[in-house]
Amino acid sequence: MKYLHLIWAALFRRKLRTFLTLVSIVTAFLLYGLLDAVRVGFDQAGQSANGASRLQTGSKLSFIQTLPISLHQQIARVDGVKDVTYANWFGGAYQDPHNQVFSFAVAPNYLDVYPEMVVTPEARQAFASNRIGALVGEQLATRFKWKVGDQIPLQSTIFPDRSGSLNWKFEIVGLIHAADPKSGGWYSQMFLLNWKYFDDTTPYNQGTAGWYVTRVKDVNQADRVAKAIDALSANSDHETRTLTEQAAMSSWMKQLADIGLIVTSIMGAVFFTLLLLSGNTMMQAVRERTAEIAVLKTIGFSGRSVLAMVLAESVLLLVLGGVIGLGLASVVGPAVSSASGGSLNLPAAGLHSWATGLGLMLLFGLLVGALPALNAMRLSITDALSGRA
Repeated sequence: MKYLHLIWAALFRRKLRTFLTLVSIVTAFLLYGLLDAVRVGFDQAGQSANGASRLQTGSKLSFIQTLPISLHQQIARVDGVKDVTYANWFGGAYQDPHNQVFSFAVAPNYLDVYPEMVVTPEARQAFASNRIGALVGEQLATRFKWKVGDQIPLQSTIFPDRSGSLNWKFEIVGLIHAADPKSGGWYSQMFLLNWKYFDDTTPYNQGTAGWYVTRVKDVNQADRVAKAIDALSANSDHETRTLTEQAAMSSWMKQLADIGLIVTSIMGAVFFTLLLLSGNTMMQAVRERTAEIAVLKTIGFSGRSVLAMVLAESVLLLVLGGVIGLGLASVVGPAVSSASGGSLNLPAAGLHSWATGLGLMLLFGLLVGALPALNAMRLSITDALSGRA
């Protein structure tokens, strides 16, 4: 620590270059923090007390393959099942195909299985009695300035009606409130329509369900119940795969994209570029100070001391920029989540992210400082002072 002032002075000898390098390091670790938050957010999907008691049953072949509605009663009779419901993906968009809406055609008892969604008894009654009725998340209603009683057109990007039109009409009969606004933002963005209306109106469903959701009586029996449900359709043309809610969410996302691989690939490219940039900065910084390093050796600094100071300078550069970047990620992530109404879950960088990040900062600092530090240690005093180094 007694040489910290020398290390600090050497680091900021060229302030503009150091500042630009720090900006690059901050950006790299900000991106690392945000992408790691995305990965953690997807890993946490379905992790809740209520989610632990729910199982999702879908086609073993593909998540877009539908299942016969007759499975509903069969699953309900499985020992250990408390409730069972079903839903279909609707694929709605409002006014413009870019205004995608998380829209699902759901069974009458769908809300019974999801206590995270709070709907007034009056709204539930109106939803059950109105064929074209729809329940809309409060954040979604705020986004499009909808209110109860509005009749709105919704375009399905997948299912036409029997006339061949992709335009459907719904009447908003109630709002969905998230029981926990901090972690239930997803539910405030949902659009629920009646499964019966959906099934009767499109010729492409014909009495099938996209997936079933089962609530078990005992969480400890979930694995046995899942196997019993899958046994119902074993060796049939509609074999199923039943998973916990968290595992099902993860499986669905992996069929769309491998989030972990994407995050790792992006960060690999970013950190490789960072190594080249910061390594070049350190090489130039040490090369410019050849005479100064020779003077330090002349007045008694050993080669190892010079080696340690150059490595410390490199590590300090990486740690300073990395800590600022991760700190910004811890602020930006939750701010984005809050601004999205909770539909995006970007948690602040946790202990694991910080530990990994600090490890990377130290590793990169040592890597980029190793070669210039070795050159500085081996520097000949006479060659450096005579201008031959």
